[in-house]
Amino acid sequence: MRQIVLDTETTGLSAEMGDRVIEIGCVELLHRKLTGSHLHFYINPERNSDEGALRVHGITDEFLRDKPKFAAIAQPLLEYLRGAELIIHNAPFDLGFLNKEFERLGLGPVQTQVSGVIDTLAMAKELFPGKRNSLDALCGRLEVDNSGRTLHGALLDAELLADVYIHMTRGQNALGIDVGASEDASSADADLPPMDLSLFVLPVLACTAQELAAHTEVLADLDKASKGKTLWHRCEPQPDAQAA
Repeated sequence: MRQIVLDTETTGLSAEMGDRVIEIGCVELLHRKLTGSHLHFYINPERNSDEGALRVHGITDEFLRDKPKFAAIAQPLLEYLRGAELIIHNAPFDLGFLNKEFERLGLGPVQTQVSGVIDTLAMAKELFPGKRNSLDALCGRLEVDNSGRTLHGALLDAELLADVYIHMTRGQNALGIDVGASEDASSADADLPPMDLSLFVLPVLACTAQELAAHTEVLADLDKASKGKTLWHRCEPQPDAQAA
């Protein structure tokens, strides 16, 4: 499977309000390993960056003045992405900006050119509920070395995200360009018999009455704090429905 890990930097936070893409970084995974193929552009946004955005990425307006405009890199970018599965941290943000740029050129959204999109932020929220799930936080939690990241940069962030993604999906311990595994190891893996998971019986641990009471108390406190707006409260069967 071909996957592209993508990140952008922008002039601000709102594509709808006129903010533009200033940097795009992409790295390629093939069968979950870095291939060494990457794509990287700095882009002249034809406007200045907000002060807040500048503090994040450090890419000055002066630096971008002689860089190509998005129209010049649109087709090479689409050709690189075409048919791949995209991996993006907070995908709605990056896709919103890219789709707005393509819309200005009379082109369709990115999603029509790729096989799918994985949002690693949504994935991280499911894996680590209630915790910080920024790229930096995930690097620290998953022991991915981000010591070279003092400012945000699209290509560096894409490389870090690729490693984070592999760790989150538990496919391998780390990323590296595959220069050919040993034939002995490959043949040994091929000789391993398939594992029949149906032979494993998972234990089911029932909660005690005390644990159930404590759980009910926590839910009641959350419901009170939200003034009755918790989803489980709304989904409880109503008396009329129970009677029916």
